[in-house]
Amino acid sequence: MVNAVIAIHGGAGAITRAKLSPEQEKRYIDALYAIVETGQRMLEAGESALDVVTEAVRLLEECPLFNAGIGSVFTRDETHELDACVMDGITLKAGAVAGVSHLRNPVLAARLVMEESPHVLLTGAGAEQFAFEHGMEAVSPDLFSTPERYQQLLEARSAGVTQLDHTAPLDETTKMGTVGAVALDKAGNLAAATSTGGMTNKLPGRVGDSPVIGAVQDWIYDLYLKGNKIESGRRNYSEVIGLLISYQEWKNR
Repeated sequence: MVNAVIAIHGGAGAITRAKLSPEQEKRYIDALYAIVETGQRMLEAGESALDVVTEAVRLLEECPLFNAGIGSVFTRDETHELDACVMDGITLKAGAVAGVSHLRNPVLAARLVMEESPHVLLTGAGAEQFAFEHGMEAVSPDLFSTPERYQQLLEARSAGVTQLDHTAPLDETTKMGTVGAVALDKAGNLAAATSTGGMTNKLPGRVGDSPVIGAVQDWIYDLYLKGNKIESGRRNYSEVIGLLISYQEWKNR
């Protein structure tokens, strides 16, 4: 039998430990431990990798610490536009949504696109209408707002920049995916999911790499490498808190 395992990722860009207080870092780590433990319990109970990564990313979207779902960053126009993607290793199918503002959990909408539509990616109002027609409820975009994210918008505006979910400058060559999960279940099947609020002060309509399937493949490879103790991943992230946690590491702490 395959040793089922999950790895999750909760950070984007170059968040350095120097910019986080010990208390702030503990909040992030504690939240990630709780989510990865939930995912591991699901795997040990025999649930599919697809169900596990969907639930892990849904929980990340529910936590205001992370730039996905509740706690997403603001666009230039003080709105929220969220992206998400799901990939299933059994069927090799994928589904994604981009630019949604009225769906509490974009990852659930991405899975609906994969399972209930003939398409791979739906965007904006069309993605939302599709989700509503398949049972998802509309929410106010205000649900995603937090004072911390609004302050980041004000700072980005003042500096005249577009940036990730922190105060480090944007570097398109070294940024990482926002939040996500990859899992291997007892049957040997892989699945992955990712979700993001994008970049602070981004232009409305901007679509990032999270819902783009080829970009997600690169992200999964990074996650695989880091989960196997190759800390630099595909490039050097020595100054980055990637917030990548595998269950084995958690058990041995």
